[in-house]
Amino acid sequence: MGESNTLKSFVETAAKSAFPIQNLPYGVFVTAGNSGPRTGVAIGDKVLDLSLLESKGLLPKSADPIHGTGSLNAFAAMGRSYWLKTRETLQSLLSESSDAKDAVSQCLIGREETQMQMPFKVGSFTDFYACENHASNVGRLFRKGQPPLMPNWKHLPVAYHGRATTVFVDGTPVVRPSGLVMKPGQEAPEFSASRKMDYELELGIFVGTGNPDGEPIAAKNALDHIFGFVILNDWSARDIQAFEYKPLGPFLGKSFATSISPWVVTPDALKPCMKDHVVDGPVQAEYLKNGSKLMPHIDFSVELETQDGGHKEICEANSKELYWTPDQMLAHHSINGCVMQTGDLLGTGTISGKEEGTLGSLLEATMNGAEPVDMSCGEKRTFLQDGDHLKISGQANCGDYIVGFGEVGATLLPARELF
Repeated sequence: MGESNTLKSFVETAAKSAFPIQNLPYGVFVTAGNSGPRTGVAIGDKVLDLSLLESKGLLPKSADPIHGTGSLNAFAAMGRSYWLKTRETLQSLLSESSDAKDAVSQCLIGREETQMQMPFKVGSFTDFYACENHASNVGRLFRKGQPPLMPNWKHLPVAYHGRATTVFVDGTPVVRPSGLVMKPGQEAPEFSASRKMDYELELGIFVGTGNPDGEPIAAKNALDHIFGFVILNDWSARDIQAFEYKPLGPFLGKSFATSISPWVVTPDALKPCMKDHVVDGPVQAEYLKNGSKLMPHIDFSVELETQDGGHKEICEANSKELYWTPDQMLAHHSINGCVMQTGDLLGTGTISGKEEGTLGSLLEATMNGAEPVDMSCGEKRTFLQDGDHLKISGQANCGDYIVGFGEVGATLLPARELF
């Protein structure tokens, strides 16, 4: 058993929680008594106020205060060596043997007293299509009689550029979008509210330090540029998407909302559940095959609650199902000289397994609405209805402890009356 496994915190609730001292995810929060957003760390049922800790001189020095800025951007821009130094300092301060228990205790707040905010000011959002199971399922649904994967799929991480302005934190309601929809048998589309609202279970990746000079980020160094991970739900209006996506790809069918969990879990916290990742595919380009070849193994659960009290877990999946690793996605994104910046967000694309109950979207789970999901109250769902609340939670099993992500949830609201 390694040293990190035996490390314990003086915060009594930490060891058996999703936020033990081995995790220490970062987020941004406010409280009723202090509306100023500042950086916090989850530990047990508490939040450690890093802005207050910084003011006491207990954190690694920086040129300017960085934990009261209202986002993680300034902290993430400091780079990996500073992240490591901060993590080591926090583990020391929160440990059973800490010499600063009294000072640190003054900076602890009950998690129930906090309200979480967006962790980053997101500069750009890119959504990948990195799970073979999902891509194959979608290909079989919409390209019947053809190979499920396009010829390029196993040679490069396919992606599209999304909207950073509509990335929302856990708890933010989502409004049903409207757009042009082509109904079966019609010759022209009609403008209407989407009738096929869906979710997509994904892992989100936040860039810490980018490449301001446009120099490509090598896959072997990419993990050093990744600040952390969140749960991501890239909401999808399948009927709007179906009419607009040829020939260019997703646009209005996806740009209306993306939800993320508030706690950002670092690669260092996930090290014990990073496992060698081997895929069955063609020889990859040199810039993609020289990475870490590590994939975090994170268990996800998706729960759907209806307005009438129905409740069902509709999906359990694991990030090991991804074909492309996080470092490959970042390396590919930058290989053409694309400038990546602190706070940029990458989504992995929908994570789906092979078995029933492991499909990370209703599109797959219901075969595009042909096979409804039975809810506990007798209701059925093909796609999401107004008032439905969808919640995704995640955690990684590290043996003697778990590394939790918390959750991301949102309620679907009716479409706006536009015309």
